[in-house]
Amino acid sequence: MQKRHTYDYGVIGNCAYTAHIHMDTNISWMCWPRFDSSFIFGKLLDHNKGGEFSIKPINEGFETKQYYIENTNMLCTEITTENGKYKVTDFAPRFFQMDRYYKPLMLIRKIERIEGSPKIVVKCHPKGNYGELNPEHSMGSNHIRFLGLDAQVRLTTNISLNYVMDEESFVLNETKYLVLTYGPPLEGPLMETVDNFYTRTREYWRGWVKTANIVHFHQRAAIRSALILKIHQYEDTGAIIAAATTSLPESPGSTRNWDYRFCWMRDTYYTLNAFNNIGHFEESEKYFHYILNTTVEESDRYQPLYGISGQKQLTEKEIPLAGYEGNQPVRIGNDAYTHIQNDVYGQVLISLLPLYEDKRIIFTERFDSAELVSKTLDMIEKTFDEKDAGLWEFRNLAQHHTYTYLFHWTGSSAALKIAKVIGDEKMIKKAQELKDRSHAMIQKSYVPEKKGYAQAVGVDRMDASTLQLIMMNYLDPNSEEAKDHLVALEKELHAKDGLFYRYKHQDDFGEPETTFLICAFWYVEALACVGRLDEAIKYFENLLSYSNHVGLLSEDVKESDGSMWGNFPQAYSHVGLLNAASRIARKLDKPDFL
Repeated sequence: MQKRHTYDYGVIGNCAYTAHIHMDTNISWMCWPRFDSSFIFGKLLDHNKGGEFSIKPINEGFETKQYYIENTNMLCTEITTENGKYKVTDFAPRFFQMDRYYKPLMLIRKIERIEGSPKIVVKCHPKGNYGELNPEHSMGSNHIRFLGLDAQVRLTTNISLNYVMDEESFVLNETKYLVLTYGPPLEGPLMETVDNFYTRTREYWRGWVKTANIVHFHQRAAIRSALILKIHQYEDTGAIIAAATTSLPESPGSTRNWDYRFCWMRDTYYTLNAFNNIGHFEESEKYFHYILNTTVEESDRYQPLYGISGQKQLTEKEIPLAGYEGNQPVRIGNDAYTHIQNDVYGQVLISLLPLYEDKRIIFTERFDSAELVSKTLDMIEKTFDEKDAGLWEFRNLAQHHTYTYLFHWTGSSAALKIAKVIGDEKMIKKAQELKDRSHAMIQKSYVPEKKGYAQAVGVDRMDASTLQLIMMNYLDPNSEEAKDHLVALEKELHAKDGLFYRYKHQDDFGEPETTFLICAFWYVEALACVGRLDEAIKYFENLLSYSNHVGLLSEDVKESDGSMWGNFPQAYSHVGLLNAASRIARKLDKPDFL
């Protein structure tokens, strides 16, 4: 059996940016000033053009250990060499001050000697314009300036500047600090300021976890998922990105290399559900504001995805980088924004429902969204008979997807409830008509000989997205119909030990070679729904083994060897984990026979 491929990175962030830190201490991926900006460090995609920011021993062959400070997004990397041992703590400052969250474009690295006399070398080579720009270095009194980037980038440190500029080794005999800033430089005394930021950031994250309603079922994994999901929200606008990386292949040589640094509207329901499950409404509220601001001026249709500040045009292009482990092309932008994906309307409507049903939300805080509800219903009606690209964004295959009509059905159901709350008879009538029409279309996808619902009307192939027929109560989870449908999906798409394929048919790039993690968590949820709880627990626990050394999940997993592939970490894989854990926990707390 070949060695399992893993992503050997921990990830830090503060809701303004994220950074991927390799187990050798190098900052291998970091985009500034936004998630969707050029990388400033990008060795993940090109060893030559990607720059470097590392704190390594002078000799190869060192041992490394990486872990998070408990219940935080602060990462420690311990390096053991023949001369001694040291620890690098990396974090992005985040804490509350002056009535707002302080989340600067600032990367802090604290280097501490643990034992012996380790000899280390610090290298710092930021890049611009996806590796095409090499900024000039200029030395100040206690900092190094990197000139030529879009804003002032400065490294402030108590290490000899000549050692850093010349990449000379030195013995680590006292605690050292490195602070990289974009724009405003660090203010105040270096050591005191960093130690203060360290303490306040640690306490912020631990306070955030304490106020989260995280289930006891595999709570540690759920806490890590909640923390990683949190830093995938761009707080300035409320957008939540699918991943902070681009062009990590779904499988080696597949050319399925996509830029995921955008906000997919079609995943709204699952993301909001995850935040609601952990009781964090601040993130949900910010995300709702993003949805409202993004859709308010749309009159024709909603796009499947938008930029993190609502940009509509996300033109996809290839750039001249070597690619992750040589996998090309490297893409920035994503042409999926041009696709027709009509499930998005139902996603928006479901996101609005808590504003009317959840009594914790005051009526005056409902953002007067009745007009948005009405407009979105009109879009369902207008596009109802269209074939679309579906959830998986097929580029050359348009169908009447079952999943799309499921979200027409659930969206119309949500609109019906909203209409009854506000007493809008016209909306009640339209929502009910669309719900009935959607039900009729879903029934057309039923394949009697398989006792299951197919991917689309007129085909017999199965699709993992139809697991949602059970989870969203279109099919009564206690019915034989739901149980039969789950069996039909298992026969074609269950790989092993809970891993699940999205589909198995040929698409624009051939047959998929890897399983999709969020589908695996949907499968776990569906098992719990139909009462196969022991299997749900067994498979959930197995899926945890596909995380990396610090508990982070990728987008895809290869069935044969458990290798991690796809963009990393994938926010929606962690959404899937949180929702599956919550579903199982509810079943464990209240068995069906009670």
